Amino acid sequence: MNEGQPVSRTLALGRGSCSQRLALLEAVARACGIASRVRGLLVEGRFWYPRFPRLRALIPRQVVLAWPEFLLDGRWTAVSELYGDLDTLRAGGRFTNTGGETLFDAVARTAVDWDGDTCPACDLSGHVLADLGYFDSRDELFRVDGQTLCLPVRVIADPVMSRWTA
Repeated sequence: MNEGQPVSRTLALGRGSCSQRLALLEAVARACGIASRVRGLLVEGRFWYPRFPRLRALIPRQVVLAWPEFLLDGRWTAVSELYGDLDTLRAGGRFTNTGGETLFDAVARTAVDWDGDTCPACDLSGHVLADLGYFDSRDELFRVDGQTLCLPVRVIADPVMSRWTA
């Protein structure tokens, strides 16, 4: 849950939270010459309740989320649009945030729509408390808006929130 964790550490561990794995995707894109940026979203904490029902007490009321975008063919493309056109993604069903599927996993099969632009089943806009704008990097976003969890809670939450990447 350490938003400042270097990508090299995530790779060395072979696991990471969905945010840490998205940071890895951004780093790979930049290494390949693809520009990236993040959109900062303030998301209500209860969005994560279905996935972590026993950890509700540790989930903050609001969470700063870095949603990556990539400059492809002269247009900024959100990570949720990398795996197919919207018609294909709409057919993938909705993201319920339950079980083991993370946002990182969900973008490969369904639209993850923070603005309510795609379809009712994919609309997560009701969980967005504020749009924090665009930042050149996730580091800049978290420097400006801070990390969601304090250090002691991050230490406890990291093993629970991290997934194996292999």
